[in-house]
Amino acid sequence: MANGSRQAAWEFFGTELKRRREDAGITQVELGARVFISGGYIGQFEQAIRKPQLDVAQRIDEALQTDGIFERLCRRLIDDPRYADYFAGVVELERLATKICEFAPTVVPGLLQTERYARAVTIAANPFKPDSYVDEIVTARLERSRILDDATRPEYWVTLHESVLRVPVGGMEAATAQLEHVARLMRARAAVVTVLPDEVGAHASMGGMLKLMSFEDAPPVAYTETEYSGTLIDDPAVVMHAQRTYDLLRVAALSPEASLPLIESAAEDFRRCASST
Repeated sequence: MANGSRQAAWEFFGTELKRRREDAGITQVELGARVFISGGYIGQFEQAIRKPQLDVAQRIDEALQTDGIFERLCRRLIDDPRYADYFAGVVELERLATKICEFAPTVVPGLLQTERYARAVTIAANPFKPDSYVDEIVTARLERSRILDDATRPEYWVTLHESVLRVPVGGMEAATAQLEHVARLMRARAAVVTVLPDEVGAHASMGGMLKLMSFEDAPPVAYTETEYSGTLIDDPAVVMHAQRTYDLLRVAALSPEASLPLIESAAEDFRRCASST
C-alpha cells in the first residue's frame, strides 16, 4: 500500500473512531480507560497521528460494540505488508520516539543503512526472492531512516560491536560507503555512535540486538530480535532491565570521539582493498 493510501487509511480509522465514540456518548478519556490506554492516545488515533495496534483495535471494538470494524481496518488497511508482523509496531514507534538507543552486534542498524548495504543484507536473507521484493524491502528501510532528517528527529544513540566494522557487506565499495555514511551522520550530530571493541570480550547483551525507545507521553519500550523473530516489550520491569543492559554496553564502549576515527579507519581499509582489486 502506498504511503498516501496508508495515511488515508489511518485518517479513515480516526474519523470513524471519533464518530463511533461520540455516538456512544463517551469522552476520549473514558474510552481510553476502557481499553487500558490514555485518553491522549485515543486523541492521537482520531487525528491519525498514531497508528493503532491490533490488540488496541480489538479492545476498541469490544468497548464500542462495533462488530470488529476497527480490527478489520487494522488488518486490511493499516498494516504494512513490507514489514514482518513482529516488526510493524516497531516502525510506527520509531516515528513517535523522542529517544532511540540501539545495540547492533552483527550489522549496521536499519536506520543507518545505505541503499547498497540494505540491498546486500536483504538479498543475503532472501536469496530466492525476486528483485521486486528486494526493492520493496530496501525502499521501506530507507523510508524509515528519514526520521533522522526531520527537524524533530529523535535522539539516536547507537552502539556498534567492532565486528560490524570488519564485514564487507555488499563488497568493499559498498562497505566503504556505508561506514562513511555513519561517520557523516556522526559529524552532523544526527546520531551518537560508539563502538564496543573486540577486546571487551563478553558483554551485557550476548543474546543479540537491543533497541530502546522513549516517548513524550507514553512509557518506554524495548525491542529484541533474533534471526527469525522479534519481541516488542512494554513490561516496566523488563524494560528497566533492558535499559540497564544498554547502560552496561555504553560504559564498556569507546567514547564517540574515539569511535569516529575507528569507523573512518575501517572505511579506509575497505577503500584500499577496493582499489587494489
